[in-house]
This record gives sequence, structure tokens and C-alpha cells, in this order.
Amino acid sequence: MNRMTDKMLRWYARHARALPWRAPPGQRPDPYHVWLSEIMLQQTTVATVRKRFDDFVRRWPTLRALAEAPREEVLAAWAGLGYYARARNLHKCAREVTRTLNGQFPQTPRELKKLPGIGDYTAGAIAAIAFNHPAVAMDTNAERVIARLFAVTEPLPECKETLRRHAEELLPKDTPGDFAQALMDLGAIICTPRDPACALCPLMEDCKASKQGLAEDLPRKRRKPPKPRRTGRAFWIERADGRVLLRRRPEKGMLGAMVEIPSTDWDGAPPPFSGETPFRLEFERLRPHVRHTFTHFHLKLALHRLPEPLPIDRARLLPLPPGWFWHPLDKLDTVGLPTVMKKAANLLRGPR
Repeated sequence: MNRMTDKMLRWYARHARALPWRAPPGQRPDPYHVWLSEIMLQQTTVATVRKRFDDFVRRWPTLRALAEAPREEVLAAWAGLGYYARARNLHKCAREVTRTLNGQFPQTPRELKKLPGIGDYTAGAIAAIAFNHPAVAMDTNAERVIARLFAVTEPLPECKETLRRHAEELLPKDTPGDFAQALMDLGAIICTPRDPACALCPLMEDCKASKQGLAEDLPRKRRKPPKPRRTGRAFWIERADGRVLLRRRPEKGMLGAMVEIPSTDWDGAPPPFSGETPFRLEFERLRPHVRHTFTHFHLKLALHRLPEPLPIDRARLLPLPPGWFWHPLDKLDTVGLPTVMKKAANLLRGPR
């Protein structure tokens, strides 16, 4: 086992990806950078996170700066990264660590998992990479490498504990952070989901799946049922002075606390207005519609807008519920619309 670990670490020393959140060789990584990057990387590609990470660190260079930022600004900056509960937990975690832990992250997975938004994998990654704690971090890349290395044919997620035990057998006591990142990079660069570059892999001689011709078949996964399809309607209410009516969604539920174009129920939440349309206004329906896929369902969103912008005096008479507000159209990109609403806005704000 030590021989396989040594091979992996030597490969990592030569081929490690240069990522903005990683510390240069021989330097201790910033726990804030490690934590922020790991939260961003959940369900998001490295290519997407690279630029967004730099933007975040430039805007909030320290954990305290992030904790002191208004939550609405953090949510707006997160727009486009998806899985918006991560942004709410990111801000909540920053405040908790700053206020109750004197700005210092815990160093063990057990204590890290007590913080908002940190689960098993993220706790292991932070502990290993930021603090060199002997913990394994099993992301999808690591699971793929270990499943193939040991030819684990039991499907995911049932085999997760088996994969973890195998990874722990390889875990070096002195460099667990390098080991965690070596697994990630090996899975991202060499041991890819399709067409793995087995001939270039430092572990080819040790890989049971490669010897058995199973590499591309592992890890096996249970077939997922098809995602359900949902529908909804979005309503564009423009004012004569170049403002559009938006609302902040409820704290809990899909896109919690994010800003949206007012829409009907499509996520199981109560509709934000009574009647068929907001304020019982007469809308025209646009021919194009928006399609968007969330984690658990596909959405088809019909688009409606007023034939003409509302006169200002009439708009001021609308009984706006809490969380509804007028926003300048020329600054729409600053409000942090989630991706599905950006798609809708791009169609709705076009010429009549």
C-alpha cells in the first residue's frame, strides 16, 4: 500500500494542477481559501470555479470580510453557481466561525461538520488540505480512482463505505493533504469517467480494474429514475421610468432568498400572489419559453409581460407585498438573478 501511495504522491509532485486556491509547494494553505473553494466546487466544475473564486477573494479577502458582508451581496455574487443553499450556508458559516470561534476553523472532520454547509467530504478535504489532519476526502474523482484501483464492482452509493476503507488503507500519515489532492487530480486528469489514460497512470500496474478490463465500467451506479417535469409562469412588469418589478424569494425552498422575476408556483411553494396574475394585470404571452434543469426536475417556464410599461403614477398604487421591489433595468446584472431568471430576463426585456 505504501508503494502505491508513494507512486501517487510522486506523480502529484510533478503533475499537480495549478489552482488559485492551492498553496505553492512547501507553503501552508490558507484555511479560508481551502474552505471557500471546497464549498464552491460542490456540484460545480473547476473551470467555472476558477474565475469565481478569484472574484470572491478579491471582493472579500478574509473570512471576517465575508462574514461582515450583507448576505444579499453574497447571494448576488454567487448567482450563476447554482445550488444556492451553499451561498446561504457559506455566509452563515463565515459569521459563525468569526463570532464564536475567533475566526479559526476547527481542524478535525468531526468539529468541521458542526458548521453550516460542511458535510463528510468537505470536512475531510478541509481537515486534510488545510490542517494536514489524517482524513480522507472522497469526492467523485477520488471514488472513481479507488473503485478502479481495487475493482469495486458494487454500485454507488452502496459501496461508498468500502471505497472509504480502501482510501484509508492508502492514507499517508505525514502528507494527507497532498494525498487528497493527488486523488482529485488523478481522477480529473488521468482516471477520467470516459477513455481513462491508463497508459499514463502511475498506478496502472496496481490497478485491478485495468487488469480485468473493467476500468471504463467502474464505478457502477444505480440507474436514476427520470426527472419529473414541472411548469410555471413568469411575469415581467416594467415601469415607464425603466425599472422592473422583482421579488426576493422566501428563505426556505428552491432558490431560497434569491431575487426573481415574479412567478407562479413551480417548486411546491405557495404562489406569491393571489389570482391568476400579479395584481390582476392583463399580460401578453411571449411565444418563446425558458427551459431549465434543476437537480431534481426539469422546468418549462412560460413568459408573460405587459403590452406597455406601467405609468409611474399607476405603478405606485400597486400594493407591493414584502420582498417586492422596483429595480433599474440598466442595472439588472447587479441584483444576482439565478440562471433560470437570467434566461427569462434576456427574453422578456427584448423589443415589443
